[in-house]
Amino acid sequence: MGIIEQASKRLEELRRSGVELPWTEGADRPGTEQPAALAGSLQELAVAGPALAAPKGHVDIDLKALSARGYLVPGAARSRLLDEYRAIKRPLLANAVGSKGREAVERGNLIMITSSLPGEGKTFTSVNLAISMALELNHSVLLVDADPTRMALAERLGIPRGRAGLIDLLLDANLDLADVELATNVDKLSYLPAGSQHQLATEIFGSQAMGSLLARLAAHAEQRIVVFDAPPLLHAAEARTLAPQMGQVVLVVQASGTPRGSVQHALHLLEDCPLVLTLLNRARGAAASSPYGYYAY
Repeated sequence: MGIIEQASKRLEELRRSGVELPWTEGADRPGTEQPAALAGSLQELAVAGPALAAPKGHVDIDLKALSARGYLVPGAARSRLLDEYRAIKRPLLANAVGSKGREAVERGNLIMITSSLPGEGKTFTSVNLAISMALELNHSVLLVDADPTRMALAERLGIPRGRAGLIDLLLDANLDLADVELATNVDKLSYLPAGSQHQLATEIFGSQAMGSLLARLAAHAEQRIVVFDAPPLLHAAEARTLAPQMGQVVLVVQASGTPRGSVQHALHLLEDCPLVLTLLNRARGAAASSPYGYYAY
């Protein structure tokens, strides 16, 4: 089926679903042109693009080291941490792909993890959330190092730095996502390094190339969840540039550690984001809303 036929089919699907298409008035009259309608549908089809290609590279995550540092790893015995992340991921997945009686959030499969300040547990959260989501039967996960200055994610995963990654992909039109994405030894979990350090990382994150990449990833919501480990909001402009382009933002807050003013400032910076959730890290005792008292929304 050619692209024009695909566009026409999409328009017919919209009509049947009850969507009003004022720019197609008179469409049933012979000889009536519908350039605007076709243009809109062609644009929608172009955003989705072809299926995402499999990663060309592979890397092994140091699961033994992760486990020793208290992270989730596949195949480990059931634990409080495992159950905590089962609870944490459920609303995020529901927002990403929809659930009974609720539609998916626009770009809901693009999830950015950040914090107000360093040391609040955002990378810990990113890794555990990605691994927990990869354990789902119907989802694959791409874990993105979106902190091009510190690149803490590579260190946590036990992966050497120096590989091409996100920054390189955005700067080189000849690169495809599959060229820099890395499959891992965790089933259904792939990793995208931050790539080369660049003094204009903030501007690169706000570029048309980034917008196009995110649109392509968002169009494949049913295919994969994308978790971005971003820098702290109050310390790096990259996070503030990325946040409005995400479908969901999770702000990690360290219980009894993060100053209230810092949290308020961070939330103010996220006002333009469609959906912001806060995750209270290291919350112990009966006051935590989590049934296990360690993490809480």
